[in-house]
Amino acid sequence: MKILHLDSNHPLLINQLNDLGYTNHTDFSASKSEIESKIKDYDGIIIRSRFSIDQTFLDAAENLKFIGRVGAGLENIDCDYAQKKGVYLISAPEGNRNAVGEHALGMLLSLFNKLNKADREVRQGKWFREANRGIELDGKTVGLIGYGNMGKAFAKKLQGFDLNVLCYDIKDNMGDNNAKQVSLKELQAKADILSLHTPQTELTLNMVNSKFINGFKKPFWLINTARGKSVVTEDLVAALESKKILGAGLDVLEYEKSSFENLFNSDNMPEAFQYLINANNVLLTPHVAGWTVESNTKLAQTIVDKIKAKFC
Repeated sequence: MKILHLDSNHPLLINQLNDLGYTNHTDFSASKSEIESKIKDYDGIIIRSRFSIDQTFLDAAENLKFIGRVGAGLENIDCDYAQKKGVYLISAPEGNRNAVGEHALGMLLSLFNKLNKADREVRQGKWFREANRGIELDGKTVGLIGYGNMGKAFAKKLQGFDLNVLCYDIKDNMGDNNAKQVSLKELQAKADILSLHTPQTELTLNMVNSKFINGFKKPFWLINTARGKSVVTEDLVAALESKKILGAGLDVLEYEKSSFENLFNSDNMPEAFQYLINANNVLLTPHVAGWTVESNTKLAQTIVDKIKAKFC
């Protein structure tokens, strides 16, 4: 089989597929239409997030047997249409779940202890101890929405603390020894911290809006290492201003992709985003929760293993 790699990944991906007898080609620069003109010659595609795999693309891929996404989700692929055409879909959430769990925990502890604010102040010659008094994670209730690979990984990291972990998922029987599955209403009644671990779907798009936020009984902290478009930024800012949300760790933003850099090169920066970048109780990272040295290897290996299990 011939495989076309549309994004660069760890070299073991191509090397091991070569060893399995596959023919591997790379094209990291051609336009989507240029790829569509030659995709009929390939049996498999390996992609991260370069562009969407829609119906037009899939119709052009006459001989396509599988799509491997080197990442956790498949939202950039029209999964229903692909499966209707008999295309096998592969993702690799096992490859970066540990990295996401560690990143979420790091963001939470940094927010609780004001590490980013304190670091900036000390570098400026300011020694404000009382203003940087932190709070402890022990005794808190952490609510996780989405309890698949990522949610479970974060819950496992939390087991070193004396706290309560609740999870809500649209699937039944997802809870385990690390998290008790509850209704969304119960989670909103009890959580001190909310961490999102959901894919981007119709259900999760703009999920965290004013109505959702105000459904929480207590002021809470928000961690989002999932998808930026799950959170309505303007509503998040309103909740930060009212102190309904006490602080936020955001690895993802609704302004991601091609539009993000443009925010800093124009006069059109949204007021909500301007608030976030100036807020001491907000921690921002550039969608790197699952982007570690180790996950780079594990993601690639997971894709190889799943191709091998299906086709060899």
